Amino acid sequence: MDLDRQIKVLIDEAPQDGVTPQVVAAVAPVLVLLAGRLRHLEYYILQNLDRDWVVTTLSDRANSKVTKRVIYAFPTLADVSAVAVSEQDPEIVASPLPVTHILFQLFALETVDSIIFFDTPGELNRGTEIQRGELQKLIKLQMQPRSTPASPFNQIPPDIA
Repeated sequence: MDLDRQIKVLIDEAPQDGVTPQVVAAVAPVLVLLAGRLRHLEYYILQNLDRDWVVTTLSDRANSKVTKRVIYAFPTLADVSAVAVSEQDPEIVASPLPVTHILFQLFALETVDSIIFFDTPGELNRGTEIQRGELQKLIKLQMQPRSTPASPFNQIPPDIA
């Protein structure tokens, strides 16, 4: 599904509360911009049976007290198999998700620092990192011109994604 269709689905599936579809439409250019840095329209995300995304904590090699929490996004199911997670834990599955939906979810994942997108099938040593902080800054900039005291964009629900 192309990026425009992905955005339409996000808007159509947003809670019809009078605010959320407008917010999704307003942040859509940011999602498309970031998705444009990536090579695939969908990626596989590891999830448990409750559909919670698998989060990996990485430590700095020089300073083990410095950590960050990431989610890996794989370009193919074969790449997921290469990490052999499903053999280690049968309760972990890989689900394909549209790239804009993954980015939109990142906005709401407060305990995650970034998503690492592996763009080249078969190469899991190098990926494109999209940081949650960068996404938040871009969304804030996108929303700023639209913000007025009476604007519904000032009332963004905390559980939007």
